[in-house]
Amino acid sequence: MAVNKQQCLDIAAAIIDGNPPDDETYNELARMPEQDVFAMLPGANAVREHFFGQRVHLCCILNAKSGKCAEDCAFCAQSVYAKTNVPVYPLMDGQAIQKGEQYATANRIHRFSVVTSGGRLSEKAVGRLAGAIADLPKQDLRFCASLGTLGSSDFEVLKQAGITRYHHNLETAESHFEKICTSHTYADRVKTITEAKKAGMAVCAGGIFGIGESDAQVLELGVALRRLDVDAVPVNFLIPVAGTRLEKTPGISALRCLKIIALLRYLLFDKPILVCGGRTTNLGCYHDRVFQAGASGIMTGNYLTAPGCEPSDDHRMIHELGLIAK
Repeated sequence: MAVNKQQCLDIAAAIIDGNPPDDETYNELARMPEQDVFAMLPGANAVREHFFGQRVHLCCILNAKSGKCAEDCAFCAQSVYAKTNVPVYPLMDGQAIQKGEQYATANRIHRFSVVTSGGRLSEKAVGRLAGAIADLPKQDLRFCASLGTLGSSDFEVLKQAGITRYHHNLETAESHFEKICTSHTYADRVKTITEAKKAGMAVCAGGIFGIGESDAQVLELGVALRRLDVDAVPVNFLIPVAGTRLEKTPGISALRCLKIIALLRYLLFDKPILVCGGRTTNLGCYHDRVFQAGASGIMTGNYLTAPGCEPSDDHRMIHELGLIAK
């Protein structure tokens, strides 16, 4: 039986009252046709407002080491298996990282993340990067890192430098993972998330959508993130890049993007959901609806290898929607 708008509102009310629905109800939400997504939005928005009010979290990233990644992720322009023209450069020095921090501060962004290509950053390089971040001011800006499959000693070094959150996406559902990546396993990603949490770091973990996954696999990924009890969930939508294995992948529709965000909000009701890569490319004129669908934050500025939105434009959008960047 299809779920209608009133049933979605009832599900939202139950979540707000501390009674999330059973698995079959989530399956019904996942099976809703994307054309019916607007029936999901009022409830998703109500859940977002209950847990996050009118606050919107802004984050940005710095691609601090680019290209020549030995992993074979099908969507990634930085893989050595992809025939792309992305910039290739080694780990940036402290001055370049400082400029990234200054950009984030000047643009009233809340969290600044340093990202590096490759399966993992070496222990020596982790120390260099941590030293650069340790020297940065720690006032209103918070720091995040995404450096691959690190171990417990690496996480301790990052913590000492003032990095409070580690980013490591699951990318997609376990049942779909081998179609996207064969150079490492889904279990490897779970292990890194587990190790980061054991080390006392907050974890930002989500995935990329529009890479051939089914609606059931979107739900499967969401359930895995709930089981891991991650602290924030980035939602990315594929921007097909020429030269990658997914270059000919059909675009994901704006309505399906909104449906994915809404489904994750119902499932991960009290977790920050941040819409990141592919926001404007895939949602187009609907990209300001991500908050109505349940997102509580967005990535602003450029992505790893593609341009994003100017922070000033995102601040203006947030203000015009009656929300608060805080």
